[in-house]
Amino acid sequence: MLAVYCGLREGKLLALRWEDMNLESPKPALLVRRTLTRGEDGRGWVVGASTKSGKGRRVRLTRRAASVLKDHRKRQLEERMRLAGLWQDQDLVFPNETGSLFNPSNLRNRSFKRIKARSGVREDLRFHDLRHTCATLLVGEGVNAKVVSEMLGHASITITLNTYSHVLPDMQDSAADAMEAALGTIS
Repeated sequence: MLAVYCGLREGKLLALRWEDMNLESPKPALLVRRTLTRGEDGRGWVVGASTKSGKGRRVRLTRRAASVLKDHRKRQLEERMRLAGLWQDQDLVFPNETGSLFNPSNLRNRSFKRIKARSGVREDLRFHDLRHTCATLLVGEGVNAKVVSEMLGHASITITLNTYSHVLPDMQDSAADAMEAALGTIS
């Protein structure tokens, strides 16, 4: 759900920590400041800064997303108590079953596969397609491309516009309607 609502890449999602969440605010948000990548040896997984500056970016959450995350946190705390000494608390929002880093291939090949089957979506849907769905929906709803670009963490708005330009042709109709409404009909 968070992949669709926020357009986050899987590495960013799997590196999110609860300290990055602000779910109680009237404007809930999360801070993307880490990403999960392959270790230097090419075998393990490590969490590192998500941007060169290390500042990260703030992504606003819908009330629905914040509510689902609160419920997820409650279930996770119950699981943590149940597992007692086995839980390795890394404060991860999406850990594996013992609290450690979630292997991205397990996300794609196990968890996401089950979610797709339950949801009745196309079997060939890739996890990364959820990011594209988010961006396409936002652009299609008329959200400013600069805002979409910032939300997705694109280095420039050009990347966003080039990637999602297929959504823009229909927007010309609404642009013409908006201009007509603003200026009226001039004879």
